Amino acid sequence: MIHIDNNSSKPIYEQIYDQFVKLIISKVLKPDEKLPSVRELASIIRINPNTIQKAYKMLENNNYIYSLKGKGNFVKDDDELYKIYLKSIENELRKLIRSLKKLNIKDDEILLIINNILKGDDVIAEN
Repeated sequence: MIHIDNNSSKPIYEQIYDQFVKLIISKVLKPDEKLPSVRELASIIRINPNTIQKAYKMLENNNYIYSLKGKGNFVKDDDELYKIYLKSIENELRKLIRSLKKLNIKDDEILLIINNILKGDDVIAEN
């Protein structure tokens, strides 16, 4: 279910968060489905429970899950989740495009890069 990349520069709690978001958005985890307890998940992927708790708190703060005292954490039943996720991806893309523009890369070059990525071509546009 959750895989940790120890070679990643991304903190473990963010890796957990990202993977749960993908599972929720893709509806692999259904609305009101119970997530593994903090201790249970910590023991499965062999990391500190505080790290799991941090990821769960982040999921709750961003409205992907809700918690019931004494019962656990559950996937939120909210049609807005997809829109929220898409908006966050759009914001990330805006930041990347701004970074490219700061490097004086022209719009047509940016579009060429994006089109190559969409086609599955990993070749970077040449001037």
